[in-house]
Amino acid sequence: MRVGFIGTGSMGSILIEAFIQSGALNPEQIVATNRTISKAERLAETYAGLQVARSNMEVASLSDLLFLCIKPSEFKAVLDDIANSVDSSKLIVSITSPVLIRHLEELLPCKIAKVIPSITNYVLSGATLCIYGDRFTPEDKELLENMLSHISAPIRVSEQYTRISSDLSSCGPAFLAYFVQKFVEAAVAETGISEEEATQLASEMTLGTGKLLTTGGFSPASLQKRVSVPGGITAEGLRIMEKELCGVFYDLIRTTHSKYEEEVEKVEARLFGTQVD
Repeated sequence: MRVGFIGTGSMGSILIEAFIQSGALNPEQIVATNRTISKAERLAETYAGLQVARSNMEVASLSDLLFLCIKPSEFKAVLDDIANSVDSSKLIVSITSPVLIRHLEELLPCKIAKVIPSITNYVLSGATLCIYGDRFTPEDKELLENMLSHISAPIRVSEQYTRISSDLSSCGPAFLAYFVQKFVEAAVAETGISEEEATQLASEMTLGTGKLLTTGGFSPASLQKRVSVPGGITAEGLRIMEKELCGVFYDLIRTTHSKYEEEVEKVEARLFGTQVD
């Protein structure tokens, strides 16, 4: 099976490298291109056997499974490029959340899926969200998820929950990293501990907490209960966080959803010429 990638920017390159490093794919199975072709060439220099294509059309014609790792604004041009190089047997996987399954099914005859990866896939961890169009068969789903399982936990979600699922799994690492950053900055400012030591402690804590919440059998609520003692230091810290932070998360979700809906409208305007108010 040949797997193609249109787009080798941040997330496209993460997927390619993770698939190779995990053993899910050999470099010889991969053909890739990018608008700035030198980015794809650098991957080929690192992974001998990886083929660099000179056009979107070439990648599409050579691939059995094609990942579209591009920005929403680039979809119209890319779909125009590949439309005559694909047929009903081709598997097309978009990693761009505002581009809906129905958008792609209207414009291409292929089997369409959407996969939302995470930067955590770079270390062969975290989730990938899997959303399937009606043309994807059970066998197609098994093939894709077997490949993704080498780098992540593939989780099927409904497209209506794409945004919130992405907030939790894909945007979440950035949100959690921001929390860790601010925790470290406060620790340094208030106590004089070195930034290096505080960062190491907080990072190891984050790793261990993730394990407790996945393989350790704890839920977020039960973990808090296990660590804190009524009237103790942890309980007092949790009280402050409940008071000061609770509303932030509601605002965060409202904001990401509003931005997502705006992006979906822009995609439809670009692909179908609809009016955006």
